Amino acid sequence: MKSELRKRYKKKRAQLSEQELEEKSLAIANKTLELDIWQYSFYHIFLSIEKLHEINTEFLLHILSGKDKNIVISKSDFKSLEMKHFLLTDSTAIKNNEWGIPEPVNGIEIQPNQLEVIFIPLLAFDKNGHRIGYGKGFYDRFLEKCAPKTIKIGLSFFEAEQENFKALPTDIALDYCVTPEKVYRF
Repeated sequence: MKSELRKRYKKKRAQLSEQELEEKSLAIANKTLELDIWQYSFYHIFLSIEKLHEINTEFLLHILSGKDKNIVISKSDFKSLEMKHFLLTDSTAIKNNEWGIPEPVNGIEIQPNQLEVIFIPLLAFDKNGHRIGYGKGFYDRFLEKCAPKTIKIGLSFFEAEQENFKALPTDIALDYCVTPEKVYRF
């Protein structure tokens, strides 16, 4: 079922025009302003993989920087399937890795337990806050290392799947998921 959903949502995303991508991404960023999450200091965000038609997180980055937050981004290690996290500063050099993922070249490393709010990429999610990502488990391993009170927010172009996913014991549910139309609370 998960692989079927992955295919379906990749296809749905690929069908979005450049303009739809931008409009929906902006709507999602604006919707996040309805959340009661803006009193924290450390916010983790993903940088969009353009070729995969991911949500453009530029709008959210502008909100975070306008609110003077510490913004943290990741670098993926495809051998260990782990991520390292770095503070995004004016001097952070960003380069696309071989999979087209924009990543910091280096910088000030931040530990997962320091993060207070995490914006999470996904392909699909259900009404219980379980998500389907690309299937490598990077985020599940990462979220395991975060403090239990860390707020986990999925970002999605599409609304929740009606049927609940079969969650694995290693799956960590979201606290919220934000779409262009709605904020889901779990």
